[in-house]
Amino acid sequence: MNAPKMSEMLFSLKCFTASMLALYVSLAAGLPRPFWAMMTAYIVASPFSGAVRSKALFRVCGTLIGCTATIVMVPRLANAPELLSLALACWVGLCLYISLLDRTPRSYIFMLAGYTAGLIGFPAVTDPSTIFDTGLARVEEITIGILSATVVHSLVFPQGVGPVLLGRLDRAIADAQRWMGDALKPGGDKAQALHTRLALAGEISELRVMSTHLPFDTSQLRWTAGMVHGLHDRLTVMVPLLMAVEDRLNTLREADPESLKPWTTLLDDIAAWVCAGRDADPARAAQLRAQLAQLTPTLSTNAGWSEILRLNLAQRLDALIEACEDGLELRSNVSSVMDGGVARYTPHLTPAVLHRDHGMAFRSALAAVVTILLCCAFWIFTAWPSGAAAPMMAGVLCCFFATQDDPVPGIRMFLKWTVISMPVAAFYIMFVLPAVHSYEMLVLVLAPVFLIGGVFMPRPATAGSALAFLIGVAGTLSLQDTGTLDIPSFLNSMIAQLFGFIAAGVITSLIRTVGGDWMARRMLRTARREVAQMTQAPSSEPLLNISARMLDRIGLLMPRLAVAHPTPEARAVAVDGLRELRAGLHTAQLCGLQQPLEQAGVALKPLLQKLGAYFGGSEHRHGQAPASLLEKLDSTLREVCAAAAETSAAVADARPKAAAALASMRRDLFPRAAAYQPEIAS
Repeated sequence: MNAPKMSEMLFSLKCFTASMLALYVSLAAGLPRPFWAMMTAYIVASPFSGAVRSKALFRVCGTLIGCTATIVMVPRLANAPELLSLALACWVGLCLYISLLDRTPRSYIFMLAGYTAGLIGFPAVTDPSTIFDTGLARVEEITIGILSATVVHSLVFPQGVGPVLLGRLDRAIADAQRWMGDALKPGGDKAQALHTRLALAGEISELRVMSTHLPFDTSQLRWTAGMVHGLHDRLTVMVPLLMAVEDRLNTLREADPESLKPWTTLLDDIAAWVCAGRDADPARAAQLRAQLAQLTPTLSTNAGWSEILRLNLAQRLDALIEACEDGLELRSNVSSVMDGGVARYTPHLTPAVLHRDHGMAFRSALAAVVTILLCCAFWIFTAWPSGAAAPMMAGVLCCFFATQDDPVPGIRMFLKWTVISMPVAAFYIMFVLPAVHSYEMLVLVLAPVFLIGGVFMPRPATAGSALAFLIGVAGTLSLQDTGTLDIPSFLNSMIAQLFGFIAAGVITSLIRTVGGDWMARRMLRTARREVAQMTQAPSSEPLLNISARMLDRIGLLMPRLAVAHPTPEARAVAVDGLRELRAGLHTAQLCGLQQPLEQAGVALKPLLQKLGAYFGGSEHRHGQAPASLLEKLDSTLREVCAAAAETSAAVADARPKAAAALASMRRDLFPRAAAYQPEIAS
């Protein structure tokens, strides 16, 4: 075990200070369960002050909503404990379902609204007359804990999320630039390099979610949230473009290396400009794009595969240079704001365009509802005096770990460290706290456990176990009347908590637990259905949104595929399967070009129908696309090339774009197919 760092000890001290401040205010106010405030201060703690402030706001909102729902439900169903339990369980499930669809820190509002209702409502089932007072006390205690944590973490050596976020964003940009530089020059392990670089997609999605805390940050970067999101959007565009550019260059180097000789100088110039990073001259981008325009071939009526690939390469390189240019400008503007300049808003994507899985959200909600109802049924059937703790804690754990593919290991970890915390809490309740007669002495006796435990919270490997241990101690103290010694009540409460944890683990393993490989296949099926739907009813959604969702799915898939396919050969197959995610973007491009191409006599509908049948088929398997689809792609590409460009300006603009999209789709769906032939051999 590594010795604690100064930053970890400072964080632990700040957490303990915030919790003691919350405890002091709660005791001074005469609140019934002051340890709730102390526990809340630890729950909202984060090494970054911006995250604490955003979680504080979201937790207050969620607590108020949950408390209001409880006050509405409990009095109306007070005479029917079974119906009240059902209503509370359904409320927790509904809130959990909504929270899982919002993959940002804002989901905390809905999750808190769910299990706060359980924390307040289940103990009131047997005594509903006190629900308003209990709910008001819980809101006051939780709010005091939140405000205490916010004040301490914001004023005492605050660590802003902005500099850390910007540093990680700079590394992501540097990785993308390095990828682009490598793609423009041959050499290297292509399969392993592609797998490593695709991990960049996961980093971009994680940064997009992390930046939701930015407006709450204590650093100057809070004014640059729009520009930072704009940088995410440029990176979102760059990843699929980089994949396309690398593929086209590798294909041309193998099939027609002579055609790339005139491009050598330009590719070297682009690589040098990109590799310059933040020192690159933005004005140089216009010169590079002008040189690229001179090398871009005109789409002839009998264009060959090499000509079409070079046209495709030119379009993708042009878009890539533009994205790099915009990224450099945005990054420069962020630095200007850091130096005291004026922030300018940049329109950007919202997390609403990212991947959502309604089915898994429903399964998670169903697991929570079933677990809570089973605990309630056992509680009511046995008339267990402390049985309310079972559904209460079961609901909390079902919500805590609902975002994981397999929540059971997390539940087991929480159960383990809660059990470890019980002797410590029992020692405090039975021997220490009865002898404490002042606030100062209370602080001294609590300090050793919480200061030592808090050191492990900033460490990713021990954060979950440390928080579970500290919540276990504080939560146990909050459930007891610390002024009396009641061993039966203490043991009953502990056994009820453990029963709820075990029930959550068992029911979750039966209803909710899935493997990473299963989730990967599920996400790929979702992407295929989306492509199939686009072929039937063209989407009006912007291409950037479709690209962002495709990239988000890649980011979600890569960690799962890395675990499910540990060998290099299996990883290569898995990475190859991700090519299909780009087909959605190409399909959307073709749908947008359908009208001008039909003016020129090119019928896209037969191709779209075949694409829809392929992606929507129940027996779909990647790498086994039917030969008839390849034939239809080639025949449509011939029609696009042969279409008269003089028909209209719209047709003249649509022809090269459609040819490039068809070429990209051909490479993605049939990477090992023979080269396209402009004429069918007789």
